[in-house]
Amino acid sequence: MKISFHGADRQVTGSCHLIECNGKRLLIDCGLYQGSHEMAEDNAQDFGFAAESIDYLLLTHAHLDHCGRIPLLKKRGFRGEIITTSASRELARLIMLDAAHLQEEEAEYQTRKNARAHGRHRSQVAVEPLYTVLDALNSMEDFGRVAKYHEAVDIAPGIRATYFDAGHILGSASIFLELEEKGQKRRVLFSGDLGYSGRVILRNPDTPPKTDILIMETTYGDRRHKQLQPSIEELFAGIEDTFHRGGNVIIPTFALERAQEILYFLRDGVAQNRLPASTQVFLDSPMAISATEIFKRHPECYDMETAELFRSGKDPFSLPGLHFTRETAQSMALNNIEGGAVIMAGSGMCTGGRVRHHLKHNLWRDDSSVIFVGYAARGTLARRIIDGAKTVRIFGEEIPVRARIFTIGGFSAHADCEELMAWYRQAGAPERTYLVHGEEETMQTFAKGLTGTEVIMPRLDEAFSLL
Repeated sequence: MKISFHGADRQVTGSCHLIECNGKRLLIDCGLYQGSHEMAEDNAQDFGFAAESIDYLLLTHAHLDHCGRIPLLKKRGFRGEIITTSASRELARLIMLDAAHLQEEEAEYQTRKNARAHGRHRSQVAVEPLYTVLDALNSMEDFGRVAKYHEAVDIAPGIRATYFDAGHILGSASIFLELEEKGQKRRVLFSGDLGYSGRVILRNPDTPPKTDILIMETTYGDRRHKQLQPSIEELFAGIEDTFHRGGNVIIPTFALERAQEILYFLRDGVAQNRLPASTQVFLDSPMAISATEIFKRHPECYDMETAELFRSGKDPFSLPGLHFTRETAQSMALNNIEGGAVIMAGSGMCTGGRVRHHLKHNLWRDDSSVIFVGYAARGTLARRIIDGAKTVRIFGEEIPVRARIFTIGGFSAHADCEELMAWYRQAGAPERTYLVHGEEETMQTFAKGLTGTEVIMPRLDEAFSLL
């Protein structure tokens, strides 16, 4: 009975952990590395285990850094069963297909670039995508049983899993494993990514069960978030200030949760006359548009207030001036808007997607603003802008940063250090705590507050006995 770590080890992306028990091998997540070019190269490396040897994959939630390498796992030989919640299943399909499409586009772009640079036929310098849309579709065939919160699933003899609401994004879960091998028992709890209490749309994270071994995320383990209400006021003030200056507001937006949450607040702002009723909002992300439609199909994940809005016939994600721009031509037309628009586009870390085009057309304008409402990993374009870069390179062009930059931390989908610590204490002083999904300095800070437990910060591909 053992555990090994194959991603999000002393860094924030690429979550992937392997449990071995009773001759079965279970993955918890199989995420994509996001950020710098070096991280992108990590995605193509060996997993640290044979893909065909994995019997089960338990998915905590549908963010790319937790599900984004599942198609690659399938491509390399995985034939096991994937188990997750109903909402995560729908969202993972959306996320993986989008990622596959982007992989194919990037490979095509690099192939054309190589052909021009070397004067050779495309077939001689072809770049293969990490995985294809077909690989993503094939991986959906492996999604089997649907997990429901608080209902135990017998995975295999000696292995039982129970999913608890993590309050992070729609369908997100902490996964509690009850393991037994040769008469020896172990309780192992994976936090997944945790949300925080008092958010709109989703319920608070469940109280975790008592456990022997805890694998815990530490994304914001060294800092507190801004309070939510002041963050909402700052969002409104930033929009009003930008409109007064005559520019546009660009909001780099994660398609899952953040886009829907910001739409919720914008609707509320118009309803309360905090924002003009004529405010024009463009959700320029086909994936976020589709995710919003999926959100409407899963009221079982909502908190009481949001569920009540739906029951009363009100759409919490709609406002009078909202426009969905699915088509590329519609997105390009937004670049002709001189001012007065709120443009929400992916990706949230500005590593790809349509937001880069909007930044290219607005970042140099001192009458416009960029409002960051989510986490930005090291090495990303978003992080460079947040850290005060005077110029940034976008599509091969140096763009001066003259727009007003807002960084609003209160909208994070991740628990802050206080919420993480409170959740940890509820797990009941585990014998051993493995810290994952955090930058190394953050982990070290968080570890100082942990008492009565052996704290381990695993490195990539390290393995440990669970006994």
